Amino acid sequence: MTLLSTSCSLEEPMYGDQPMYGTMRLLSGRANVPLAEEIAHHVSTPRDEVEIFDFPNENIFVRLKRSVRAKDVFVVQPTCAPVNRNIMELLILIDTLKRASAGRITAVIPYYGYGRTDKKDQPRVPITARLIADMITVAGASRVLTIDLHAGQIQGFFSIPVDEMTAMPLLVSHFRAKAIPNLVVVAPDVGATKRARNFAQELNAPLAVIEKRRIENKPTAKVLNIIGRVRGKNVIIVDDEIDTGGSMAGAFAVLRKRGARQIYACATHAVFSPPAVERLSPLDFEEIVVTNTVLIPPEKQMRHLKVLSVARLLGEVIRRIHTGESVGAMPQE
Repeated sequence: MTLLSTSCSLEEPMYGDQPMYGTMRLLSGRANVPLAEEIAHHVSTPRDEVEIFDFPNENIFVRLKRSVRAKDVFVVQPTCAPVNRNIMELLILIDTLKRASAGRITAVIPYYGYGRTDKKDQPRVPITARLIADMITVAGASRVLTIDLHAGQIQGFFSIPVDEMTAMPLLVSHFRAKAIPNLVVVAPDVGATKRARNFAQELNAPLAVIEKRRIENKPTAKVLNIIGRVRGKNVIIVDDEIDTGGSMAGAFAVLRKRGARQIYACATHAVFSPPAVERLSPLDFEEIVVTNTVLIPPEKQMRHLKVLSVARLLGEVIRRIHTGESVGAMPQE
């Protein structure tokens, strides 16, 4: 696995060549407990038990079961659906740890919600990705660890160190092992071109780009053209996330119409907001490959869905952050 980029490191207090923070502790909110358990296994640290529940008025209550005073704490909580509840749960967890005198608090956010609201692309709209970054910082997080942000500039919204990892080598490795012949990598829209280009380079395959236009704020877009040759080719559609499935379903339809043969899809984040499952399940994808940054419940499972785990990647980064080793020096898979 490889590091996308790391914000300028701030000097951390040291005892000799080791950080002065105490022993590692790992805990999580309710957003993706199976992933947190996998990470705990990889770092050989049991997940701390935390009492979390909702009052009848929807207020969230958090209570730690063990002392975290002076400990190096990692809290795992992707801000996926239900997005607003999971964001508040993360903020309350961080505040709880801060008030319990944790030595350092690293927010491990495999999926960063509101990441698509990263700029003012029309008048009188918010930059919610910046707002969430401010909230996490003010709550008391010391640093952030995340995977494949929708836009790289989100790192700059934080005033604390941010380690952004990428799951692309994990996905590339999966497809490289398949040795798919006559392959073309496809970007489902112009915004995904850089990610798809890097993916294509790793697989030594040509790139094609689907040109489309989104209509106002609606979750649908009109396909205008395909730049590149796909007729008679096997294709992999590459994106950072699958939300409602509109882009993937639209890409599938136009690629099939233009004569593509086997069609694969891959993305880091399997958000699968309605009606993604209804859109994608009937389509004849060879495989839809995603990771477990977001918990995929049984009702969102599909016959051609393949889920790869990012637990080992996150576990290794957590270990390196804790021991003060370089994250950027991590080898690619």
